[in-house]
Amino acid sequence: MGHSKIRNMEEFAAISGISRPTVSKYFNDPESVRSSTRAKIEAALKKHDYQPNVFAMNQNRRTTKNIGVVVPNLADPFFTEIARRIELACIDAGYSPIVLSSHGSAAMERDNLHSLRALKPAGVLLAPFGRMSDKEAVQAFDQDFPLVLFDANMSDIGQAFFGTNNFQSIDLMVEYLCRSGDAPCFFEMKSPSNPNAHKRHQAYIESMERRGLGPRVFQADGEGWSIEEIGSIEGGRLLSSNAFTTNTILCSNDRLAIGLLSAAYSLGLRVGRGKNCDLRIAGHDDHPFSRFTCPSLTTIAQDYESIANRAVSELFELLEHQERLSERTETTFEGRLIMRNSA
Repeated sequence: MGHSKIRNMEEFAAISGISRPTVSKYFNDPESVRSSTRAKIEAALKKHDYQPNVFAMNQNRRTTKNIGVVVPNLADPFFTEIARRIELACIDAGYSPIVLSSHGSAAMERDNLHSLRALKPAGVLLAPFGRMSDKEAVQAFDQDFPLVLFDANMSDIGQAFFGTNNFQSIDLMVEYLCRSGDAPCFFEMKSPSNPNAHKRHQAYIESMERRGLGPRVFQADGEGWSIEEIGSIEGGRLLSSNAFTTNTILCSNDRLAIGLLSAAYSLGLRVGRGKNCDLRIAGHDDHPFSRFTCPSLTTIAQDYESIANRAVSELFELLEHQERLSERTETTFEGRLIMRNSA
């Protein structure tokens, strides 16, 4: 015969005849109660098919309206912009966002999560490093707090992920560049910090091969977050030695493209589409400065607005229901082609 579902720990304590504090103690640490009591609780759990809700237990210990927002680097205008939108969405919903930057270091990301624990946040929105992240630290955090990832994905971590569909966005740009001139080479960093860079590399290769074209990838030496400088020095080196095989260069992101534009300028090369232009340069991200480069940068706009709003509303959904989603979801948004003067 079916029995009504036990909704919470109070009901479970009442039905199993064990005091609420003891039950609570058991759930926090099974070793902390006597073995005979433990056996009794475990038998009751089986019998009533009750699974305590870790989220709800944490919620009960938590009263704060703090929402942690962790991004890899606030010096990167892309992250400043998306964090700003997330912050406003949290404030609108009556929460207090606490924005932390990992300053381009995985160790700092781990420290940020550690500091947030002490603040007992209602939930956390994390744009992870991805490959460099301390996976175990992030996993442990995910166990204890409602966590939603944005921008960069980590498999099986967090309740949900929101980001850009790099395969769609890069293909859109490759298609446009091929249609309007020479097929593009691809310029990227040799050891990028952000996992999206790996997807974009892959997307470029697949997109070129689908069109029966040979992909040509050029890599900039240097790592870290001085991306414009790396783009300028390495791009300048490649340009002055005529290394690029076509006159159209798709950069993995706008910051690299901004560096390449400055290298082209200092070498006296004209960038743009006209008859008297030497090369075309395109980027990806619609970086807040890309409208104001000279020439203005052709790029792909990520849907900041949707990524920020959906990540926040997903987190609030979790907080409202005080339970984990039955399955983790991944949502990606399409990029939009922004045609400006550089290509």
